[in-house]
Amino acid sequence: MVSSTFLVGCSHRSSHPLAGAQILNDSEIAGEKIFMQNCQRCHPQGAAGLGPSILWAPGFAKRFQVRHGVGAMPAFDKDHLSEKELDQLMEYLKALKNN
Repeated sequence: MVSSTFLVGCSHRSSHPLAGAQILNDSEIAGEKIFMQNCQRCHPQGAAGLGPSILWAPGFAKRFQVRHGVGAMPAFDKDHLSEKELDQLMEYLKALKNN
C-alpha cells in the first residue's frame, strides 16, 4: 500500500520552466538552463519527486548539497558546475521559490 502511494506521488513529472508573469534576469535564465539539465529530473519545479523539495532549504544548505551530495543525490563538483554556474543555479532557485 505504501509503495503504491509513493509511486503515484512520484509519477508526475513536470519539465516546464517558471510560469506566469515573472521576468527572469540573464543570470536566472542561465540558472534555469542548469537546473533543467541537472536537477529537474529529481526535483520537478524544485518540488519533491525522486528527491525531496529543495525550495525550503536556505541557500548555504542548497550549495552544500549540490557540491557534496547527501544520500542518493550525487555531488556536482567544480568540474561539473563552475562557481559561476552554481551562483546562477542558486539565483534561479531563489526565483523559483518566489514564484
